[in-house]
Amino acid sequence: MATGTLKKLRSELRDQAEPNVRAQQVRVLSPADDDQLLGVRVPVIRKLAQRYRELPLEDVDVLLHSRVHEERFAGLLVLAEQVRSARGADRKALVDFYLARTDCVDDWDLVDGSAHVVLGPWLLDGTSDVIDVMDVLAGSAWLWDRRIAVVATLALIRAGRFEPTFRLAHRLRQDPEPLIHKALGWMLREIGRRDAQVMVDFLDRNLGELPRITVRYATERLAPGLRARFVKTR
Repeated sequence: MATGTLKKLRSELRDQAEPNVRAQQVRVLSPADDDQLLGVRVPVIRKLAQRYRELPLEDVDVLLHSRVHEERFAGLLVLAEQVRSARGADRKALVDFYLARTDCVDDWDLVDGSAHVVLGPWLLDGTSDVIDVMDVLAGSAWLWDRRIAVVATLALIRAGRFEPTFRLAHRLRQDPEPLIHKALGWMLREIGRRDAQVMVDFLDRNLGELPRITVRYATERLAPGLRARFVKTR
């Protein structure tokens, strides 16, 4: 049964719905047939998640299993708020909670809004089972698990740690899904923003094996002449 706090959050989400935003969501997302889109802007959901950061996990679980898209998003962002302030075993418990429910993280915006802020702090903790968990995600048959693995490395990239992303780019270079190719390119581009030469060196070593769309995304911020060299090759 939903608590009063959960009911209030749900009500506030609906109060913030905008028909034009919903129309845009329908165009750009990949919703399942039973997904319900309200049309709430992401910054609004973020602010609500900050206000409801103390929401009990049982209520977060209700949100994650909702077929209302923004309710799942709100649940993920509440979880991220809790991960940010947790430490040690408490943080790991929240990460395990997320990993047990990745079937609820079933669209690219939900992945991109949660992976690096839920898994990211735990990755930075460097606990012993990080590599095993990332390998399991990267090897999953569930598209969104694989994208979670890729996008989660954004937290590491921001800390100047690039090797996990390079490792996934190599492992997932033959993935059948364009959404994985795009995510890999996005992460490589983020590396390039911090150290262009490191990213360029990686492309030089692996260009023949990387998907064309990954290369295009990765090189978007390079100087035109340098980008042309990679894009023409691929």
